Amino acid sequence: MASLRFGKLQGKGFTPAFQTRLVSPDGQPVRSFSEVRIPVDGPLDEADIIVIPTFWGDFDALLARYPSVCEWLRERHAAGSAICGEAYGVFWMAQAGLLDGKEATTYWRFFGEFAERFPKVLLNQDKHLSDADNLYCAGGVTSACDLYIYLIERFCGAGIAQAVARDILYEVQRSYTPGRIGFGGQKLHHDMTILQIQHWLEDHFADKFRFEDVAREHGMSIRNFMRRFQAATGDKPLHYLQRLRIETAKGLLSATRKSIKTISYEVGYDDASFFARLFRQHTQLSPNQYRRQYQQKGE
Repeated sequence: MASLRFGKLQGKGFTPAFQTRLVSPDGQPVRSFSEVRIPVDGPLDEADIIVIPTFWGDFDALLARYPSVCEWLRERHAAGSAICGEAYGVFWMAQAGLLDGKEATTYWRFFGEFAERFPKVLLNQDKHLSDADNLYCAGGVTSACDLYIYLIERFCGAGIAQAVARDILYEVQRSYTPGRIGFGGQKLHHDMTILQIQHWLEDHFADKFRFEDVAREHGMSIRNFMRRFQAATGDKPLHYLQRLRIETAKGLLSATRKSIKTISYEVGYDDASFFARLFRQHTQLSPNQYRRQYQQKGE
């Protein structure tokens, strides 16, 4: 859907804007765990985005059977490809060594096995989605839908992502805390104090506080804190905080009937007018426009 919409936007009519291919390690058709035969388009090849689906079966047996997969993933990651894993599919990314020292998640049933197999990976059992260094993990198939909308926005723009989400996800209500998919890459640094502050901000983004106090509590002057935070994350603290609040507001707008004023207050802004202006700056949409595009049809 995104490919067709993007093609139309580019003046190509109903010609897809990009190619989607189903591949297997040897280019041969495969059989699912339920013995359904699935034809493929060819062997492992170059790709801008790679999606590794979840699977059933013995992972060690699959590794022995398909030794080329891990090397292919390493090559594609080095070439700049976005690599995504669903549930058990994340195991391939970890086995390739791509997730060492990075945050990841997987399906809850696999937490124990994953932690035992891959102790170098920073497994986050509280998130449904994770993002680190162009590597994306989804805990399950439903979570992966959110990931795909994010990727559509990244490669095709916000308008296409909004249209696809409106068409296919309007009946899905999100009940979990947003995975904040766009923030994982900003944690790939070695400043542990700043990382602690990032985690604190995720828990207290709606609170009233001063960055001066946060800096002092962590043994820094405000000037040193501002410098270190931007050096580590690439973002100024205030902008980072605003994004956390806006991302949370997006979820509340799309999944609840709460008023704009209530949502503004819940994400940390007493002034709903200021919140609305800030929301437009970050999304190019007013809160009401965003809600109309994402809210469940018929409400």
